[in-house]
Amino acid sequence: MALRLTQRLLQAQTPFLARGYPMLVTKEKTEDVAHTKSALQKKLTGRDIPSAQYGGRHAVTMLPGGGIGPELMNYVREIFNYCGAPIDFEVIDIDPSTEGNDDLEYAITSIKRNGVALKGNIETKSQSLSETSRNVAIRNELDLYVNVVHCKSYPGIPARHKDVDVVLIRQNTDGEYAMLEHESVPGIVESMKVVTVENAERVARYAFEYARQNNRKRVTTIHKANIMKLSDGLFLEVANRVHKDYPELEHNNMIIDNTCMQAVSNPHQFDVMNMTNLYGTIVSNVICGLIGGAGLISGRNYGDHYAVFEPGTRNTGTAIAGKNVANPVAMINASIDMLNHLGHKEHANVIYEATYQTIVNDAIRTPDLGGNHSSTDVVENILKILSTKRVN
Repeated sequence: MALRLTQRLLQAQTPFLARGYPMLVTKEKTEDVAHTKSALQKKLTGRDIPSAQYGGRHAVTMLPGGGIGPELMNYVREIFNYCGAPIDFEVIDIDPSTEGNDDLEYAITSIKRNGVALKGNIETKSQSLSETSRNVAIRNELDLYVNVVHCKSYPGIPARHKDVDVVLIRQNTDGEYAMLEHESVPGIVESMKVVTVENAERVARYAFEYARQNNRKRVTTIHKANIMKLSDGLFLEVANRVHKDYPELEHNNMIIDNTCMQAVSNPHQFDVMNMTNLYGTIVSNVICGLIGGAGLISGRNYGDHYAVFEPGTRNTGTAIAGKNVANPVAMINASIDMLNHLGHKEHANVIYEATYQTIVNDAIRTPDLGGNHSSTDVVENILKILSTKRVN
């Protein structure tokens, strides 16, 4: 804990405007340009996110995680091999039952070397107070300060609502996930919720810049400032201040409990949502559940130097592991995001089109989407479609 606090203090000494905003304004899908910088990025930094590249191929860290993660990663590798995606995966398995951090430290070193990772949800089974969540530790160590989840409906997929198109921008390293807890006296546990001006401003500016560059109209900041007047009050205050730099955009705010009700009853009122860490977890699961469940939507984690891609709801899926019923689409979409990020647009496009055709046009769907097909049925249909495509 002392080391983590020391690292934060050292980072705080860096002037705010000296920090970059990598991948801040990447356009959706085919409009992406690898390492393209916005005017804001060019103003703040002259650096790109580093990535290991050898002879036109990229080395990428792969962290299968637990539950259904390993089988989903195998599907991704099969698809990449089939279409010749120029990616070499460095696979690192982190044992969830161990109490040491050797595997975790090696994984973090690998991501720092490669610049990019594809990951499943990593379990931390140890109950020892000295053991931190591996997922949170990766985000904190790499300063992956923002999480982006684009919740967009697929036509024909059974869902509570149709035509939903909401982008969730979640602060990734502060809040309740700071993992600062202690038992002050026996029977009384205190947990710190950390909100800093620097991180609140980084995520707010990311949200507004994303909205500007992707032709969005409104940013909604989610909070509980009526009760947590200092912490959430600061987060809301910073968002209001940042909004002044984006006068063409609308900005409103909503309390988290009302947000959940509004999301369930009318998700179409939301466009881009800016929120703290815990609220992002809640809202992303709610909205993903409304449009088809955990198996469809991917998530992107960005920092100044590194990017990590994963399923949007970060579920482990232990109960269905090994049963050939897990929906592979969320992990495939995460791998598509990764290809776009690295500049392999053509491979990303053909895999996306094949996946879309499989679940929308061909209706090859796993049980979570109301279908009766297996995981391998979905993947085999994707490969069948890819066999008709030519990728240069």
